Amino acid sequence: MQSLYVEGESFMHRLPARAKLAVLAILGVILFMTRDIALLSLAVLATAAVYFRLGIPLAQALDRLKPVLLTIAIVALFSLAFNPWHGAVVALLRLTSLMFFAAAVTATTTIAEFIDEITLLARPLERIGLVQANDVGLAVGLVVRFVPEILGRYQAIKEAHAARGIKVRPVTLLAPLIILTLRDADNIAAAIDARGIRRHVS
Repeated sequence: MQSLYVEGESFMHRLPARAKLAVLAILGVILFMTRDIALLSLAVLATAAVYFRLGIPLAQALDRLKPVLLTIAIVALFSLAFNPWHGAVVALLRLTSLMFFAAAVTATTTIAEFIDEITLLARPLERIGLVQANDVGLAVGLVVRFVPEILGRYQAIKEAHAARGIKVRPVTLLAPLIILTLRDADNIAAAIDARGIRRHVS
């Protein structure tokens, strides 16, 4: 199975997961408090420098960003269609900067670290009866862990369609992708329950 985590010795790898997640949260707040294009451009350059200095080969580093870049481009185009150009550029720069830093965090933080930190953050909510902290941590960890699996499966279905001479369209790819993903989700849930990880579930 693939993973978003990449082994390395960079500065980001040495930072504690809690510090990286805190910086990511603070960065998000700061980016959404400003509409200064110059400042946002500097943020993009700084976060891109952080990401591209992790030691990941350039082609692989760019490949990991493709799906998110496509989404950001779509959001920016919609913003441009309904707002002044300044708003579209601001949205593009904000999301691009967050994408670079979030990609750096996921590339340098193991799934176990993610689960531990998210579980810890959810503890106060568990005390007032809103959630089960272990479930929240596990759910976030599974999402982070299986994103590359879903992307890989999408690519495999796309190649299978092309090999059979079927015209490749997103609509025709989504149905088998959703079915396979739901089947895997059922298998994973059964495996989790079989191991008694969620002991509070009856």
